[in-house]
Amino acid sequence: MKVFDLQCSARHSFEGWFGSEADFVDQLARQLVQCPVCGDAQVEKMPSAPRLNLGRPQNPHLESSDGAVATVPAASDVALAPPHHDVTQSLLRIAKALLEQTQDVGNRFAEEARKIHYGESEARAIRGQATQQQTRELLEEGVQVMPFVVPESLKGPLQ
Repeated sequence: MKVFDLQCSARHSFEGWFGSEADFVDQLARQLVQCPVCGDAQVEKMPSAPRLNLGRPQNPHLESSDGAVATVPAASDVALAPPHHDVTQSLLRIAKALLEQTQDVGNRFAEEARKIHYGESEARAIRGQATQQQTRELLEEGVQVMPFVVPESLKGPLQ
């Protein structure tokens, strides 16, 4: 199993697991590799260092010139995670919750949001697509909407 550090064109970092380098290249060419945050298929492999378990260093203590002793943690004790890993995971949880708790009205979003706002339709949580202009108009009318991009990977079954 090959684990690669990947990044989309929006600079979201994530991990990809593949059977081999050839599998990664094949899936990338067919645009099957997508950013889990924004769904971008323009993904590139980032440089990464292999993890080598070499055990603890022979002398884990270093002495400074003033005689103080400092403990150096073993490389295996240091957790290396992408800098935005927690934020990415939180966004994915929010996106999943939105998908589970809202009704998809598709490209009728602006129309349905207005009907709900003006009491012409039952109040419910909806999601869908709206242009920037439609979103701006809804906000100017006082309709509470929030643009949120749901990653394509969450919209269908996992492969």
